[in-house]
Amino acid sequence: MTTTTSTSSSPAGTRTAIAVILGISVAATAFLFWLIYIHPASDAGSVRFAFLPPLNALLNGLSATALLIGFTFIHARKIEAHRASMMTAFGFSTLFLVGYILHHALHGDVRYPVHAAFRTFYLMLLASHIVLATVALPLVLVTFFFSLSGRIPQHRKVARWTFPLWLYVSVTGVITYVMLRLAQG
Repeated sequence: MTTTTSTSSSPAGTRTAIAVILGISVAATAFLFWLIYIHPASDAGSVRFAFLPPLNALLNGLSATALLIGFTFIHARKIEAHRASMMTAFGFSTLFLVGYILHHALHGDVRYPVHAAFRTFYLMLLASHIVLATVALPLVLVTFFFSLSGRIPQHRKVARWTFPLWLYVSVTGVITYVMLRLAQG
């Protein structure tokens, strides 16, 4: 039997790391809630940075694409290519989050027109997107933690949940953007 002195590989170290990840996720979610629903937009009437919503949709689409490529790589047992694809997906998702925060800080929340077609479907899709994005954030971070710390069995267990949620959030981000733009004319 071997013992390890590293706290990051001990159960207590793992619990601490996951607690930190959950704390960061709760803080990020609270910040986004405050930004979107409480904080007044600094430049709501302006068209400055009007490129952000389509850029954010593109970044979501690229993240979904990288996720799917990474999925095919792991099933082909191409570990390094899988890791590169997942890092790429994480990079696209991170850039999306920066653009999303910037857009909402400047312009506030954009509402779906009340009398536009498919409003109920849009709102249900958006609600599922928001709830699952909140769940996906800590799962993505925990999945990366397990992978990067060499805990591959734990990584696999969590990734089985993380992958479909992250993919759903990325794809529905694109769909809600397109639906909103079409409804606004």
